Amino acid sequence: MSVEKNIVTDTISALYSDQPEGPKYRALAGALRQGVSDGRLSPGTRLPPVRDLAWRLNMTPGTVARAYTILTDEGLLLAEVGRGTFVNGGGGDDRPPVYDSLPHSKGPDGGELVTLFTARLPDLGQVALIQEGFARLAHRPARDLLDYPSARAFAQARRAVVGWLGEVPLGALQHEDVVLSHGAQSGISLVMQAVLRGRRPVVLTEELAYPGFRRAAELMRAEVVPVPMDAQGIVPSALAEIARRHEAQLLCTSPELHNPTTLVTPPERRREIAEVARQCGFDILEDDSTFLGEARDETYRALLPEQGWFVSSISKTLTPALRIGFAIAPQTRRSELRRVAENGFFGLARPLADLTEDLLTRSETREIVRSVRRRNAVYVRATLNLLGGHDLSWHEEAPFVWLRLPPGWRAAAFCLAAEAQGVQVRPGEDFAPRNGFAPHAIRIGMNAQVALADFEAALARLRRLLDNPPEQILV
Repeated sequence: MSVEKNIVTDTISALYSDQPEGPKYRALAGALRQGVSDGRLSPGTRLPPVRDLAWRLNMTPGTVARAYTILTDEGLLLAEVGRGTFVNGGGGDDRPPVYDSLPHSKGPDGGELVTLFTARLPDLGQVALIQEGFARLAHRPARDLLDYPSARAFAQARRAVVGWLGEVPLGALQHEDVVLSHGAQSGISLVMQAVLRGRRPVVLTEELAYPGFRRAAELMRAEVVPVPMDAQGIVPSALAEIARRHEAQLLCTSPELHNPTTLVTPPERRREIAEVARQCGFDILEDDSTFLGEARDETYRALLPEQGWFVSSISKTLTPALRIGFAIAPQTRRSELRRVAENGFFGLARPLADLTEDLLTRSETREIVRSVRRRNAVYVRATLNLLGGHDLSWHEEAPFVWLRLPPGWRAAAFCLAAEAQGVQVRPGEDFAPRNGFAPHAIRIGMNAQVALADFEAALARLRRLLDNPPEQILV
């Protein structure tokens, strides 16, 4: 190691030893902040490689990486591909940090394909946290790995979910109301199995809706009927008429952040919809899995204590790889939901349930989620800067934006043209009913696994297409 590197490492080590007790990653982040603040780590200083510093400070590489990531997200540090991590020399400006890019897939011409088909999360420390969690689980009693899953064994994991959702206005909530599921999609299917009855039940959705609602309903041999929307969400009068005509049993909706349009249903409209459900006797399933924020309005479970069901997951805030989700029943109907899970698959694998408990009870997890939100907002703002001149609906706490195409473009043709330019986006028809009107629109996912510069370059290619539609409308 060079003399200069030794000096920087010694400086960081001394600063670290002076930090108050607490999580190591937090102490290291505090030491680096202090060093930058008092000038001992000057702008442009190259920090030690993760493994070198981890060895010096007697901590895991994942702990050092997490501290670096937090400060990079704050803009205090810069991570440059192939060069390393540096103290930001930008004089305290608010430029977004530079992020490393994961390898892209290949497009039809052999070039790199940037996929904006769905949101993709960056690693902001959650990979190390999950790996450390699995290591901690290795010390659990051996008996835990020999028995079938059980409601009693999973009580602590369910309590962790209740704590995780503590700020969500769900009404009266106990851990017995919770069933752990394999992601939100599994939770949707579990609720439908608990609710739907008869040979051909009817499920209602918004006229543009998450396609997973339709797929889960079709597995239940249910008929899916769309309900008209306006700028505030589902139209209550149309909902009442359709629900009565079809004798609907369940409405599936995402009022806090509509997928795909980013629309938010205001509180008064939610109360009107809840009253329609109360009068017509159908249940409401609220899918909350795409909303990244904290502040929110009352859920349908709070508004309809006997008819409101809630589904969420960690797929958009931590990782979709673990398939950790949760379905929450009305308290008077918790046994129906639990029976479906126990009869269908007994429950999650015990290590996965234990990992759920571990992740959702650690303070580091919430800090990582906040970092994910901040990073997502950077990509949303970049999208607004480049595509804001077009008909764009967006929300900083949404992992996607909704773009209505200009005259001359149809969604399918635009998606093909975009892919030819090395960018993959999702057509609006994926969210439309099978036999319904398909809007001339696309959904663009925030892929934070590619560097911001690469993301912006992909958006620039989309903008050139938007600015130059075909001369004749394609049919």
